Amino acid sequence: MRCAIYTRKSSDEAPDSNLSSIETQRALCETFIASQAAEGWMALPDRYDDLGYSGGTIERPALARLLDDIAAGLIDTVVVYKIDRLSRSLRDFVNLIDLFDKAGVSFLSTTQQFSTTSSMGRLTLNILLTFAQFEREMAGERTRDWVAGARKRGIWTSGPPPFGYMRRDGRLAPHPERAEVVRWVFRRLPRAKCFGTVAHELNAAGHRNRFGRTFDGRTVKTMIENRVYLGEMRHRGEHIPGTHEPLVTSAMWRSAQKAVAEIRAGRYGQMGAWQRSRKIAAPVGLVEPDKRSRSSGAAAQP
Repeated sequence: MRCAIYTRKSSDEAPDSNLSSIETQRALCETFIASQAAEGWMALPDRYDDLGYSGGTIERPALARLLDDIAAGLIDTVVVYKIDRLSRSLRDFVNLIDLFDKAGVSFLSTTQQFSTTSSMGRLTLNILLTFAQFEREMAGERTRDWVAGARKRGIWTSGPPPFGYMRRDGRLAPHPERAEVVRWVFRRLPRAKCFGTVAHELNAAGHRNRFGRTFDGRTVKTMIENRVYLGEMRHRGEHIPGTHEPLVTSAMWRSAQKAVAEIRAGRYGQMGAWQRSRKIAAPVGLVEPDKRSRSSGAAAQP
């Protein structure tokens, strides 16, 4: 039984603590392994010592080497002085034990009655797994409740704001230039009857999407179907009233959705193909982006 001894000492632990010495931890583990020599146990010479690293994270160099050697099949058992030497986080601890189990490696704490080599140790592990699952579900519920509350207060929680908006104090606010571009798209689509045509005209006018790339038909379609522009927010598959300022009126929204339905029905397929084949200049009524913003790259940012 090839036993790897893992030791850890964080910088915030008391100097007079019995955990203060890496050598003390290793000596106690070696003594325990020696007591099991009749069972074929043997301490590996490689040292896995993390000095000055907290148990609240698994980002530790010696632990990383330990996991690599486990993956390489060089270790049969991981031995520690106490369970919290491996991790102080229940979730991280359970995840590490799961990695050990998948690799066929057992885990042992010399001063605590925990060993996955025994039935009692495996029972303890199952109890820990149950509590870890409970912790994950509770964390998920807290996150969902926070998102719901934030949405009701008008706080944007879905990453970068849509084109036409910017984030101000955690909330959506109309972008001084792009808001009018969004309104133009909603007015233009019912006349153009083609997503590609609208995208081509936007590009011809020098506009770019929130990622700094040219528009295409899919981008325009996504914009037209985004109910955020109508003053709503999406939460748990439902749309709820938002506290942000809508960029389009209800009449503009209905007109654009009617055009979407007609495009899907294929009534304007030939017209769209013909218009896409032409070189279309920037249409009248579409405001060009600020030249200074474009030169500085600001127009490419949401």
